[in-house]
Amino acid sequence: MEALQTAPSSNIFFSKYLHSLSQTPHRLRKRMLATWTSDQELNQVRLRSGADMKRKLGWYDLVALGVGGMLGVGVFVTTGPVALHHSGPAVFISYIIAGISALLSSMCYTEFSVEIPVAGGAFSYLRVTFGEFVGYFAGANILMEYVLSNAAVARSFTDYLCCAFGQNHDSWRVEVHGFMKGFNMLDFPAVAIILLLTLCLCHSTKESSILNFVMTIFHVFFFGFIIIAGFLKGSVKNLVNPDGLTPFGVKGVLDGAAKVYFSYIGYDSVSTMAEEISNPSKSLPVGIMGSVFIVSALYSLMSLALCMMLPYNQIPEKASFGAAFQSLGWNWASNVVGAGASLGIVASLLVAMLGQARYLCVIGRARLAPLWLAKVHPSTGTPLNATLFLGAFTASISLFTELEIVVDMVSLGTLLVFYLVANALIYRRYAINVKNPPSHTLLFLFLLSCSSIAFSLSWKLKQWWGLPLFGVIMIIITACFHYFFPYSNQPSKWSVPFMPWPAAMSIFLNVFLMTTLKKLSLQRFGVWSCLIILFYVLYGVHSTYKAEEMGMQMGAEEVNQTSSAQQTKLDIQL
Repeated sequence: MEALQTAPSSNIFFSKYLHSLSQTPHRLRKRMLATWTSDQELNQVRLRSGADMKRKLGWYDLVALGVGGMLGVGVFVTTGPVALHHSGPAVFISYIIAGISALLSSMCYTEFSVEIPVAGGAFSYLRVTFGEFVGYFAGANILMEYVLSNAAVARSFTDYLCCAFGQNHDSWRVEVHGFMKGFNMLDFPAVAIILLLTLCLCHSTKESSILNFVMTIFHVFFFGFIIIAGFLKGSVKNLVNPDGLTPFGVKGVLDGAAKVYFSYIGYDSVSTMAEEISNPSKSLPVGIMGSVFIVSALYSLMSLALCMMLPYNQIPEKASFGAAFQSLGWNWASNVVGAGASLGIVASLLVAMLGQARYLCVIGRARLAPLWLAKVHPSTGTPLNATLFLGAFTASISLFTELEIVVDMVSLGTLLVFYLVANALIYRRYAINVKNPPSHTLLFLFLLSCSSIAFSLSWKLKQWWGLPLFGVIMIIITACFHYFFPYSNQPSKWSVPFMPWPAAMSIFLNVFLMTTLKKLSLQRFGVWSCLIILFYVLYGVHSTYKAEEMGMQMGAEEVNQTSSAQQTKLDIQL
């Protein structure tokens, strides 16, 4: 009898879905460019999560979260491979270049996060500026970069943990001979650490922040030990021997900068904490930009210390710092480095997993993913479902996938999102806030992007005549826009100074670094882009159309059933 009842209901479901698919062109026209106002994003959309996230974090929590989120990823994962294959001893210059780009992007993030303090980060900023599809595309790429980078970093945790116990980096992995190379080493410690952190994050954000704060303080002192030891025991001669400071040329240094950009994933996690900060307008600028400054300095000093301890062509790809101390005869220090690096990687994983769950939570609120992923647990104040779902997904990828498989793709996705945020900031400032004709700003952004691409391709293809030509064109375009369309409004909150120059420079650097990545990473990214666009066409646009265009009566009833205290969301402390 139950089977007879199930069959008609299934037929009804599929007939409704087929009808929805037949309406796809109409719904795409209605939804792709649909935007929300800042007030709607802050209040109406947030109500869909049920309970509020708890506002318990201060600026010091944000600095610790930003520093902790970035430190373990960069130095211990990417420095060795980049020094060996791309930048040589000049890897510290690659970190400086990537740090400048990250700082410019962080300024754009900061202005948005102060104006729209919600957990959605770049997804929310782009959705209220360029519409639903651009926000969705960026949000999907952010989730991809977080999941893949967290899986790769968790595998590096195993490398350094083995180093701490004086064992080979693959000794705790299980080799499966029937699998493809790069996917054939099963890493169960990586799975264990991800699942453990997932449970921790489900419990409480504040307690997770305290744990990260303690680990980060220890980690900074640990970094100081490595820097001082490297400068005292290392030799400046290793910076120029055997092949000079830049054995792969300027191109190698810039290629290295694109790869180490992987290291700066983490500061944008701070912006996703906006709903859990007691004073967003004051704490967010300090937390986001302060953490980027600190980490950029530490990255440069750490990579310089590594290349002073060991010639670049002797640096191993895995557990590089442990091998450097072994070369000095400090075997005990190698074990200490392994333990300290493992702790740093745990801190970076904690922050990144904190951020990825909040991104998915807000994407669920927008109905671009199932609504149950948006639910906030009433007692813990955390996005429980999103945390558990992404934790399990990240753990499954970390079981199989090696770092080199994903690092370029992650860097590409990160750079693309930061490029879109910089464009959105200029458009919001000059077309939305001051009511200028949008066509003027869009034309400027189009010409700036085209000239940035032309400059970058001239560099990549060694067409040297194009560098001064397109470089001058970019400067002239930006100067003309600045002169003819001045921004007269005085923002009441923190804002990026000297606009549009910082955002324009961010656009250029992100485009330039993207073009230095390998062709294979572009192909993989193209496949991923096709998949997420297909998901939007088959699911996302229909879900949001029903929710936004047809009223979503059930959702309204659910909101009415929540406590009257939910209405206090209108009184956000800014």
